Amino acid sequence: MAAVTAAVIPALSERPIKNTIVLFDVDNTLTPARRAGSPEMLELLSRLRHKVAIGYVGGSDFAKQQEQLGTPEIPVTALFDFCFPENGLTAYRMGAPLATQSFINWIGEEPYKKLVKFILHYIADLDIPKKRGTFIEFRNGMINVSPIGRNASVEERNEYQVYDLERGIRAKFVEDIKAAFPDLGLTYSIGGQISFDIFPRGWDKTYCLQHVANEKNLPGGVDYTTIHFFGDKTEVGGNDHEIYADSRTIGHSVQNPDDCAAQVKKLFDL
Repeated sequence: MAAVTAAVIPALSERPIKNTIVLFDVDNTLTPARRAGSPEMLELLSRLRHKVAIGYVGGSDFAKQQEQLGTPEIPVTALFDFCFPENGLTAYRMGAPLATQSFINWIGEEPYKKLVKFILHYIADLDIPKKRGTFIEFRNGMINVSPIGRNASVEERNEYQVYDLERGIRAKFVEDIKAAFPDLGLTYSIGGQISFDIFPRGWDKTYCLQHVANEKNLPGGVDYTTIHFFGDKTEVGGNDHEIYADSRTIGHSVQNPDDCAAQVKKLFDL
């Protein structure tokens, strides 16, 4: 497996399908939610990478994506040409880091404290069957908010997802934050099973496209005129919607990793 995924690949400018890059969401697209990708998926990505440039764009931080997509022997940056953790606020090209942005510097300490205070009070008063821990996760480019807490087990995540879909807990939470902070210029994106992201307007997954656009200006870079994106939360309000619907991309909506793999195989004759 390691030999296959780490095989020598053509330079970006020498991929057989020219000027094309394929970007993927992570959870429920390349991997089951917050779980590791299968050897079959990694092998498929390796074969795809011999035809086109590939990258992932996810809301979680780099460490989580290394857990899900990399291995103890192989860093995730060796398996993708472009890695865009936190929607591209942190970014890697061919293993080398690109420029980063900071949510806390953008919003300021005092507004951030008021926002966090509101969220924690809201969760404290929220009557849901279970609460675990890590209700707010601070990331470089956003904060992630989970009513049940990110320490929930896989079984508890599955239970909460059903509960949330029936009662709209996260959707109402987002609307209440919007009402309390109408002037902060924030975007709210519900993704995965148990949480939602908060970040500055324009810092959704389309943020990574500026790195793709700048690629043509770099030594050995390519002008990517065709950008495919595969994701599962492509509906309005989902955290894949903006990049899926963007005029610069060709969007593909998937149901799960198996569906993603099937669509990729068909589209690229793999």
